[in-house]
Amino acid sequence: MTRKLVTVTAGLSSPSSTRLLADRLTGAAEEALADRGEKVEARTVELREVAHDIMNAMTTRVPTGDLPGVLADIAEADGVIAVTPVFNASYSGLFKSFFDVVEPGVLDGKPVLVAATGGSPRHSLVLEHALRPMFSYTRSVVVPTGVYAASEDWGAGESGGRELAERITRAARQLAMLATENAPAVADPYEEPTPFTDLMSGLGR
Repeated sequence: MTRKLVTVTAGLSSPSSTRLLADRLTGAAEEALADRGEKVEARTVELREVAHDIMNAMTTRVPTGDLPGVLADIAEADGVIAVTPVFNASYSGLFKSFFDVVEPGVLDGKPVLVAATGGSPRHSLVLEHALRPMFSYTRSVVVPTGVYAASEDWGAGESGGRELAERITRAARQLAMLATENAPAVADPYEEPTPFTDLMSGLGR
């Protein structure tokens, strides 16, 4: 079985540290799923590339352009990685707007790994006071380990870089576990059969 993984990144520049973190998380998740014997189909979505479509959908409630395909991939995904830059101590407006146009129920029970980037370690609590509550509201299964990367975490050979790598690996393994072990069971059509009396009366048609 092929597991579908969708990474959503809300970085506004190219290149960006948000995209860099998204790519590292995606690679780690692919490796963790492969370690569990799973094939992976991964897609990374740059929200800035569908920003106009997102705003149109916000005002018209009708997704257009490339957005319908992105939303379909989110609905079919076995796991989602959601990465945002920190603006004003919270997620970016583009990031929030995208998940506002995701239909209610689509993320229900879906494993989501939350991550963020910022200039200062002081903003790391954005994972707990903004991202985790938002996805809990959508009834997603939020991966226990969130990943925050400050500017100093990217230093090669520094302790911050090693700690970031460890968090990425741990979060990716948790996402892989949830995506494979908590997959929704296929409903058994014979589990609750139509009563015989209803069939005889025609109610079971």
